[in-house]
Amino acid sequence: MFSKITSKFFGSSNDRQIKKYKPTIDTINKLEKKFESLSDIDLKHKTTEFKERISNDENLLTILPEAFATVREAAKRTLNQRHFDVQLMGGLVLHEGKIAEMKTGEGKTLVATLACYLNALEAKGVHVVTVNDYLAKRDSEWMGQIYKFLGISVGCIISDMDDNDRRAAYNCDITYGTNNEFGFDYLRDNMKYNLEEMVQRPFNFAIVDEVDSILVDEARTPLVISGSAEDSSVLYKSINKLIPLLKENDYELDEKQRTCNLTDQGINNIENALISEKIMEDGSLFDVKNVSLMHHINQALRAHKLFKKNTHYMVKNNNVIIIDEFTGRAMEGRRFGEGQHQAIEAKENVNVQPESQTLASVTFQNYFRMYPKLSGMTGTALTEEGEFSEIYNLSVIEIPTNLKVARIDNNDEIYKTNEERDEAVIKLIENCQKNNQP
Repeated sequence: MFSKITSKFFGSSNDRQIKKYKPTIDTINKLEKKFESLSDIDLKHKTTEFKERISNDENLLTILPEAFATVREAAKRTLNQRHFDVQLMGGLVLHEGKIAEMKTGEGKTLVATLACYLNALEAKGVHVVTVNDYLAKRDSEWMGQIYKFLGISVGCIISDMDDNDRRAAYNCDITYGTNNEFGFDYLRDNMKYNLEEMVQRPFNFAIVDEVDSILVDEARTPLVISGSAEDSSVLYKSINKLIPLLKENDYELDEKQRTCNLTDQGINNIENALISEKIMEDGSLFDVKNVSLMHHINQALRAHKLFKKNTHYMVKNNNVIIIDEFTGRAMEGRRFGEGQHQAIEAKENVNVQPESQTLASVTFQNYFRMYPKLSGMTGTALTEEGEFSEIYNLSVIEIPTNLKVARIDNNDEIYKTNEERDEAVIKLIENCQKNNQP
C-alpha cells in the first residue's frame, strides 16, 4: 500500500532512475553538432585522446559523454544508424553494471557498442556474450565496423578455433563469443601448466545478451571437461537387465523433484537378484566393497524411471543424444555425467561408451560471478529481477521504447486439455482466413 502511494507521488523506482540519466543524455545530445563537424581523422583521433586522458588518471565517467557522442557519430558514418536517446540510456545502464530490459526491435545490439567502446578504452578487455556462434560472428562483424573505424580491435571466439586464434581474439579490445566458448576456455586455461599457454586475460567486463536465458535459465548448467575412467560397460549392461524385475513398491518415484530411490523391500530384492546373477557375493549393498554397485543401480533406476526417450534424449545412429530441455534441440557431443549416460545406453541396448571422470567443471552462475563488472540485455528481465539481485547483485532497469507501442498485448489463454487448446487455435485460423489475414 505504501509503495503504491509513493509511486503515485514520486514515480516508481524505475522512473526515478530513468530521470537521473536525462542530464547525461542532454549533455551527449549537445555534443552531436560538434562531433558531426569533425573529419574522419579527427573523429578517429578521439580514441587516442581518451586513452591518454585515462592514462592521466581521468575516470571513465567524465569521459562518458564524449565517448558516447563519438560512438553515435561513428555509427552514423559506418552503419548509417543513429543511437536514439533511449539507446543512450541503455548504454548508461550497461556501463553501470546493470541489466537493461529493452523490448524486441529497440536495437540492443547497437546499444552495446556504447558501453563496449567506453570500457575498451582501458585496454583490459570487454566480453560480449551471445547465445550462439552465428550471432557472435554476425555482431562482431556488423558492430565491428564502428569499433574498427575508431581504432578499437575486435575479436570473435567460435567453436573450431585453435589456441593461437583464441589468444589473439582475447587480446583484442572487445571479444564476442558464446557463453559456452567463454566458459570452456576458462576451464581449459585452468588445466594448462604454463601461463603462456593460456588464452584468456584476467576478467574485466562482460555484457551478456539474452541475460535471463544465460544467467537464470541455464545458471546451474555445468560446463564439464572429462577424461577417460575405468571401463565398466559390462556392469552397466548386467545391472540394466535387473531393473525391469522391480515392482512398483520396490522404489519411490518423484518426477517433479526428479528423484527415484529404492525402498527397503527394493534393496532386498535387488540384492537377491545380484547374488543370483553372481554380480555380487554374499553381503549387503551398503558394504564398502559394494559402493560402486549401488551407484550403478541408482543410475540404472533413474535411466528407466526418470529419463524418457524422445523427451530427455534420442537415439540416433546407435548413439544416445541429449535433448536440450530449454530449446528441444539435439546436443550432439554432450553427455550426462556420473555414469547416467552409460546407464541410458544400456537401457536402449546401444554401444555403452567408456565412462569418463570430471577433470574440470564450472556452472555459468559461478563463471559469470568472477567478472568484476557484469551487465546484460534482454526483452524480459523484470520477471527474474529478484534472482538477478540475489545471485549476481544486478539491478534491472526497464528502458522505455523509442516510440509508443502500437501493438495490443492480450492476456494468455489457458485451456484444461490439449484438445480444447487445438480447437481454439483452429477457430482463430478460420477467423483469420475469413478476414483475409496472412
